[in-house]
Amino acid sequence: MKILHTADWHIGKVLHKQGLRAELELFFDWLIELLKVEDIDLLLVSGDIFDLANPAVKDRELYYKFLSRLIHLKIKVIITGGNHDAVGLLNAPKNILDSLNITVVGGAKENIEEELIEIKNEQGEIELIVAAVPFLRDKDLRSKETDILYKNRTEAIREGIKKHYAELAVMCEKKYSTLPAIAMGHLYTKGALTSESERDIHVGNAAAVESNIFSKTFDYVALGHIHRPQVIGKNNNIRYSGSPIALSFSERSDNKSLVLLELKSGQLAEPKVIPIPKFRSLKKISGDLVSIREKLAAFQPDFVLSSFVEIEVIEEKYSALTLASVDEIVAKHSEEFTILKARTTFTEDTRDTAALFEEGAHIEDLKPIDVFTKLMYQQEIATEQQTQLKEAFIELLEKATQEDAL
Repeated sequence: MKILHTADWHIGKVLHKQGLRAELELFFDWLIELLKVEDIDLLLVSGDIFDLANPAVKDRELYYKFLSRLIHLKIKVIITGGNHDAVGLLNAPKNILDSLNITVVGGAKENIEEELIEIKNEQGEIELIVAAVPFLRDKDLRSKETDILYKNRTEAIREGIKKHYAELAVMCEKKYSTLPAIAMGHLYTKGALTSESERDIHVGNAAAVESNIFSKTFDYVALGHIHRPQVIGKNNNIRYSGSPIALSFSERSDNKSLVLLELKSGQLAEPKVIPIPKFRSLKKISGDLVSIREKLAAFQPDFVLSSFVEIEVIEEKYSALTLASVDEIVAKHSEEFTILKARTTFTEDTRDTAALFEEGAHIEDLKPIDVFTKLMYQQEIATEQQTQLKEAFIELLEKATQEDAL
């Protein structure tokens, strides 16, 4: 049996007002061919199918179009919900998808045992157990009892996640002790290398879990949420597959990949990383006006899709002519590639900018917590109060996000 682990598709993602649909379409075409060539039996998708809780119609169409292409390959598919996904939206077509061998677990099950999925061979024999754990929300983890038992909300959430996986491991040991098991998850583990595109979860990731919460009962842990592919806790069998395409400029140098697993004689072989081809270049160029012009002139990307470029002009003294020159540069190269963001910084600018955001910053590029932090600075809130206010703000933001996702 061959198993492929992927996550964080983020269908509908917009990068500086530019959609990333074209990259995803090419990725899905490539993935279909890979599934055929490698003769994959089981596809695991660990959360964040969509970028928004209420995705556009065209984004839903892209998702269902891909699933329809899987039907002809006769592959078992397990999809779990992420923190960006709406539980109801993912679960809505459950009955139809079940009949097509596609299992969707949008949110935590009331009966936790229902998250254990039996994977059978052609003879109807159970070969593998998958603990399909979606993103665990506050309501799945906390109760009046846990809030009393633990010192604070963060600890309650962390212990709730740990307990959830421990219960599933015990069930596997009791009912499927002789079978290999894989756990899925959409969460933040300590030590994971993040990028700019992950949305803070669980009190700004303060409730990050240790990798040792995953019982040795699980032969492999297929994680989602972190967009950089990586091994966790120096354990090759606990991995983030990462997003299939770059979702921010901080990921421009990442080597995107999937993870291939093979089950032989009841044992999982060493995970194998499958590189994903790059379909578009993301380039960040910094320097003064002269060097910016030189670097742009020398930039000759060779990818299927037009490149996205971010430029940062750094000059000593403020000049309106410099700002005008930047606009001219953007217009000049508009047919060669797309300059998504152009920022200008003056190192000797004497204007009072302490209370302002960076020159050229757009509000949609800023995280809510950044705006809130700047507001506290402007209003001269005492340092000792800022920590409490930040935690309260993140809790309110998290509740609002979860309500949108219901």
